[in-house]
Amino acid sequence: MTVLALNPSGFLSEFYISFWIPTAVLTAALVIKLPTIIRLWRDPLLRAVGGLLLLACAVFVFCTPSTIARVNRLTGVPNISAPWCYSLLTAFCGSCLLLIITWRNGLSDRSAATRRAMRWVIAMYAGVIAALWVLFALADCPEERLRDLDTYYATTPFMREEILLYLVAHAVACLITSRLIWNWVRTEGLDAWLRWGLKLLGAGYVLNLNFDAIKLTAVTARWCGQDLDWLSTDLAPPVAALSAILIAVGFILPHAGQYLHDRWQVRLAHRELRPLYQLMRSTSGEGVPFVLRATPELRLTRRETFIRDVLLPLARHIDTGLGGRAYEAALGLGHPAERARALAAAVSILDAVETKGRTPEPAEPAAGPDTTSLLQEIGAVSRALRRPDDIEAVRALAAAPAESVAVHE
Repeated sequence: MTVLALNPSGFLSEFYISFWIPTAVLTAALVIKLPTIIRLWRDPLLRAVGGLLLLACAVFVFCTPSTIARVNRLTGVPNISAPWCYSLLTAFCGSCLLLIITWRNGLSDRSAATRRAMRWVIAMYAGVIAALWVLFALADCPEERLRDLDTYYATTPFMREEILLYLVAHAVACLITSRLIWNWVRTEGLDAWLRWGLKLLGAGYVLNLNFDAIKLTAVTARWCGQDLDWLSTDLAPPVAALSAILIAVGFILPHAGQYLHDRWQVRLAHRELRPLYQLMRSTSGEGVPFVLRATPELRLTRRETFIRDVLLPLARHIDTGLGGRAYEAALGLGHPAERARALAAAVSILDAVETKGRTPEPAEPAAGPDTTSLLQEIGAVSRALRRPDDIEAVRALAAAPAESVAVHE
C-alpha cells in the first residue's frame, strides 16, 4: 500500500481508458441516430443531437496524443492542437447547453426567455473560443507537450489564462447542464427510457465536473510551486473517457431502448399468434408464404391478416349458444371476465373447425354471427389456445347442459 500511495500515477495507469473507446461508443451513438436524422432532417432537435455527437467524437479524436502530434507537425506550429482541442471542447459544452435548453423546453417554446438564453449561450461560448485563439497567439510555448501541456505551461503568461478560461467555461457549462438535467429527471410523466437516459447524461456531466476539479487542482498546485501533475495526466483522462461513455449511452438509450422495446413487442405478438395461426392453417390447408426480407412488422401484419381472412368464412359454423355457455362455464371455473371471453371464443372456434370438417359447404353460404369482437381479440384467443387443459375443462362444462337435454328428449 505504501508503494501505491507514493506512486499514484502507477496505480492509475492500471485503470487507463483509451480515448478510442469513448470515440467508438460516440460513433456508435451517431450511427444509430443517423438514419433518423437523415429521414427527419428538418427536425432541428435531431440535427442538434447529430452535431453534438459529431463534436464529441471530434474532441476525443483530436485530443488523442498521436493526433495532437500529427496536427502539430502538419501545421508546423508547436502546440497549436491546444487551442484547437480547447475550442472543440468549448463548442461541445455550448452545444450541450443549447440542446438541453431546446430539448427541455420543447421546439414549440419560442418565448423571449428561451431565445434570450440561447443567444446568451452562443455569444458567450463563441467569445470564449475567440479568446482562446487570441491568448494562444500572445503566448510563448515553443516546446511541444502531448500529455501534460496544461500543467507544463500552467505558469506561462497568456497560456495560464487560456488554460484557466477553457476549464472555467467547461465547468460552467457542465454545472448548468447537469442542473437542468437533474431538474428534468424529477418531473412527472417521463417515459422510462428517457428517464434512464437523462440519469446517465446527468452522471456523465457530474463526472465532467470532477474532470474540471481534477485539472484545476493540478494547475493550482503548479501555481503554488507544488507538483500534482499526475492528477492531470493520469487521473483526468480516464474520468473524461468514462464521462463520454455515459453521455453517449445516455443519448442512445431513449432511442435505442424504445426501438428495441417496440421490436420485442412486435416479435412477442407474432409469437403469441402462433397457436391460432396453426389452427387456421390446418383449416385452410395453406399458410402465409415465407418472405426472407420481410420486416417483423410486415410478418406480424401478414399473420394477423391471414388469421382474420380464414376466420371470416369460418364464422358461419360458430355456435353462438355454445359460446355463451362456454363463457358462463369459464366464469364458473374462476377465470376473470377477459380470460373467460378468450376461452369461450377458443372453444367456439375449435367447435366451428370440427363442424366445418363434418358438414359440406352449402352452395349459398348463409350469413354467420357478428365476429367483430372475435377478430379484434385474436391475440387473447391465441394465448388461450396455449392452455388446452383449461379449454377442455370449459368445453366439457359448456357441453354438459346440451347433452342432458338430448338425453331427456
